[in-house]
This record gives sequence, structure tokens and C-alpha cells, in this order.
Amino acid sequence: MLAGSAGAWAENYPSRPIRIVVPTQAGAAQDIIARLLQPYLEKALGQPIIVENRSGASTMIGTDAVAKAAPDGYTLLIVPTTFTVNAALNSKLSLDLERDFEPITVLVKNPLLFAVNSKVPARTLEEFVALAKAEPGKLNYGTSGASTQAHLLLEMWCARAGIRMQHIPYRGGAPAALAVAAGEVQLVLLSPLGILPQIDSGLVRALATGGLTRDPKFPELPTAAESGFPGFEAVQWLGLLTTAGTPKEIVAKINAEVNRALREPDVVAKLALQGTTAAGGTPEQFRALIANEVRDWKSIAQKANIKAAE
Repeated sequence: MLAGSAGAWAENYPSRPIRIVVPTQAGAAQDIIARLLQPYLEKALGQPIIVENRSGASTMIGTDAVAKAAPDGYTLLIVPTTFTVNAALNSKLSLDLERDFEPITVLVKNPLLFAVNSKVPARTLEEFVALAKAEPGKLNYGTSGASTQAHLLLEMWCARAGIRMQHIPYRGGAPAALAVAAGEVQLVLLSPLGILPQIDSGLVRALATGGLTRDPKFPELPTAAESGFPGFEAVQWLGLLTTAGTPKEIVAKINAEVNRALREPDVVAKLALQGTTAAGGTPEQFRALIANEVRDWKSIAQKANIKAAE
């Protein structure tokens, strides 16, 4: 497409409804965020925003549909951090993050929490490391599954801490949260939304947050970086993509309106109720984040001998 015609097309965009494809079931985090932003984007863009849940095949049904859509900005996709994990670990994926999609922006970020069973005699991350060193191989950590973000992050953290722990994978974050509350595992790295009920019950104790700066929702909690692991970051995010080849003028228009919506005070407040924080940023920043994460996950997986889950 010629640059001039692309510019004219962007000026008329949008002229019909826009689909936001959510590759998970209704009620999941991606779905909640899509429906939260829906009315603000409809008002800003002057067209209906249709949230379409296309779950199945570990999110690949909806993801594939967006990759194969017309590159015109009328089909968008919300993806989680696991998108980059899958891309790094599974060489058999038919889709390529950097080839098949155009990044728009990061929507929200959510620092993960290091949390332990309340009977574990450690009240800081440093104390937990000392405990693990005193009992090498005897402590367990739980995750939402093998080859997940938390699995990779905790293996990297254990390597940096110089400790050995047994990994116990569960079928999702909720079972992992229940497992640490019951004492089946001693440590988890989960989203606040996933572990807060167990913390509030007194069965689980948070030790640190995975953000590079303290989480305003947990101001008393130090970061992992403050707890002896400078530069360590454990953050989940949700991002907005569209089909590769979409004119940059259209991407820029969507980016501007989404960023504006994310700054709305009531959007910020509603996100806080969901235990997450508005992010935003440029397409270039999101593209760099994707590339960096895919590279880092590959390196971590190789060092820890972690392969894609079957």
C-alpha cells in the first residue's frame, strides 16, 4: 500500500465496528479488561467495539484468527505474558509474535507476590533463602503449571539465590494458592488477585513484590530487588495487538485512544479493584518488551533445562 493511500485510509478509520478478540473464556482477566475499556473506546472512536471470546487450544484459536485477519485495524487481540513464554519455549508454534502481529500497547501490569505458608519461619525473602540453604532440596515451590512464567522466574530466582527447591506444578493459579495455604508447598509466586484470599485468611504470608518499585497496593512490602536481588522483576501484563501489516497511522490512532482511556480516573480505580495497574506506552516500547522477554525466557529455559509442556 502506498504511504499516501495508507494515510487517507487512517483518516477515515474507523468506519465500521471493531472486534477485540479475547482468546479465553468470559470472566478471565483479558475479558474483564476488554469489557472495561469497551465503552471508552466506543465513545472515542465513534464505532461499536465488539468483544469476542474465542477460546480453545490454549488460546491459539483466537490468536490464529487475528493473525489471519485483514491488516486494517478492525481486529484486535488481547494477550497475556504467557504469549511470550509460549513463543520462547515452543518452537513448533505456527505463529510468530514478531512476524504475525503489530504491537499496540501494554494495557495493564501486575507485579507478582512471593508468598509462603504462614508456618514457614521466614518473614523476608532473605530469611527464606537462608532457610532453603540450611535445608537444600527439602523445600517446595508451587506454580500454575510446568513451563509457565512463574516456573521460569522461580528457577531463575533459585539460581541467583544459590538454592535448590522442588517444583510442584498445579493446574492453574487457584490450585497453587490453595496448595501453599495447605502447606503442600512452601513458596509461590502469584498475582495479588490470585493469592489475596489466602493472605487475608492468615494462612499465607507475603514476603516481597516482584515489581522494580514498591506496589502502591502493598506499600509495606519490599521488592525482590530491595531484598537482595537487584534488577529482578516478576510482572504479569496484558497487551493489545493487531494483525501484522496494519498501517502505522491506524496503530498510532488506536494507541492514542487506548492510552487516553487508561488514564481515565474511573478506569484506574476499576483496575485497582481488579488488583492491577494501568500501563500504556508506545507500540515501539511494547515491541521491545516482547523481543526482550522472548530472548530472556529462552535463556532461562535453556539454563534450567525447561521445555515446553506437552
